[in-house]
Amino acid sequence: MRAVVYDVPGQFAVRDVPTPRPGPGEVLVRMATAGMCGTDLHLHEGQFLANFPLTPGHETVGVVESLGPGATDGEGGLLTPGQQVVVNPNSSCRDCDYCSDDTPWLCEGFAGIGSSTPGGFAEFVLVPGSQLFDATGIDIDLAVFAEPSACIAHLMDRLGPLSGCSVAVIGGGPTGLLLAQFLVHSGARAVALADPNRFKLECAEAVANVATTVVDRDDVQGSFERMVAGSGRAFDVVVDATGNPRVIEALPLLARNGGRIVYYGVADEHARVTVSPFEIFRRELTIMGSFTEVDSFPDALGAFRAGAIRMDGVITHRYPLEEYAAALDALRADRSAHKIVIVP
Repeated sequence: MRAVVYDVPGQFAVRDVPTPRPGPGEVLVRMATAGMCGTDLHLHEGQFLANFPLTPGHETVGVVESLGPGATDGEGGLLTPGQQVVVNPNSSCRDCDYCSDDTPWLCEGFAGIGSSTPGGFAEFVLVPGSQLFDATGIDIDLAVFAEPSACIAHLMDRLGPLSGCSVAVIGGGPTGLLLAQFLVHSGARAVALADPNRFKLECAEAVANVATTVVDRDDVQGSFERMVAGSGRAFDVVVDATGNPRVIEALPLLARNGGRIVYYGVADEHARVTVSPFEIFRRELTIMGSFTEVDSFPDALGAFRAGAIRMDGVITHRYPLEEYAAALDALRADRSAHKIVIVP
């Protein structure tokens, strides 16, 4: 089969590799489409738990090709060849203190398909059946968002009841758009989405019931101050979906006293921000991170099937495996790119 293979960070080739065969409990999935996101740029640089040699691709939807003995899906259901499925790339040891405390996403043995083991930028991917979920009847252009949606469903659980809360989401890419919709679905009273890219905000206005604000890249502080003035008050919850240190440093400007600030966007591992400890103390602000998920795919797919999430027109660029280099370039620098997918 053909696959994208990194031998070391920053160096990859699209080449022939052996097609894996499923063992007990395993399933061979023929890839239909695999989404790219900013995490793939971090993996390209050798960050984000990357294990080399590596085939990336963690936002995947495909069809069951063949089954190993005893393979069932993540909810114990039967799997059949030709069935459309999505892949939960994340797993934990299920035995350590974190797993025993029902926080498996903090597991020291956390592993990810597409970072720790070969992922979906290939013609086939080998997956434990327990990490597959039925996506029958879900449009493939929505199903490819199952993994980022599951991560957001995990954040919704951590934030708890949102009824009556106002929320600002900074970053209008696919993650920001999904965040905005899940926040509305979870009962937030008002959601505001901010981004420098007017094209992305117009897409958000078309598919989600949220207010939008254009951020001036050269005056983030001024943009945030105008955002608060426009809403009439600061926000109960502020979520960064950019990973940009300049943006992250300015997040307290958006938060009410007693508010919560969420670091959700993936920053460079070496990035640092300056925080005023007195401001956190005086205003009783809470800063929290939200990393990933292990068990949230059913919640994400439930929101899809309930019609709560729309991503119409968000996929703007599709590339075959052989054009992976062009896809990476677009992910880095093409401001007309909203969601990029690889179609093996």
